[in-house]
Amino acid sequence: MSQTYSKTRILVECALMIAIGTILAQIKLFTMPQGGSVTLLSMLPFILVSFRHGVKWGLLTGFANSLLQMLMGFWAPPAGTITSLIACILLDYVLAFSLLGIAGAIAKPFSNRFVGVCVGTASVCVIRFLCSFLSGFLLWGSYQSSYDWAVGMPVWLYSLIYNGSYMGVELVFTTLGAAVLYKAAPKLFDALN
Repeated sequence: MSQTYSKTRILVECALMIAIGTILAQIKLFTMPQGGSVTLLSMLPFILVSFRHGVKWGLLTGFANSLLQMLMGFWAPPAGTITSLIACILLDYVLAFSLLGIAGAIAKPFSNRFVGVCVGTASVCVIRFLCSFLSGFLLWGSYQSSYDWAVGMPVWLYSLIYNGSYMGVELVFTTLGAAVLYKAAPKLFDALN
């Protein structure tokens, strides 16, 4: 009986985190012209699930969020091939959002819990950036000609600058947000399973 209650409680909490993350994703501090934005800590709820319920629930919650993000505004790659579509779905959505769920596992080896929270949070933000960088390099390079500053630049550098300009800010905000939340309410990061 308690096992069912526990799973039900986790499911409800994960659903709430998806809802909170979705609302926070709509609060955009700035948006890039070809996709990407800095939001009000929209990754933090998924990172929190990872700390509270482990990698399995973190990955599942992030995956559910990736599907919701696609439904709310899918950007198809310009190449229009089935391969580019699959790569876009994987890099821009499924991997980018699902892998936020491994923050708790990355933090585990650190004896100082605060340091672990910061490192785990920053690490998954870097992983999300790498997904965006690879997608920009492999799929979205044709948009490079839209910017005077990027003309003649290697595509990888364009992707690094474009995606780094918003994901770097998102990384700093999310890591600071996790640090402040941990200092204010450390029990929120305690494993419950």
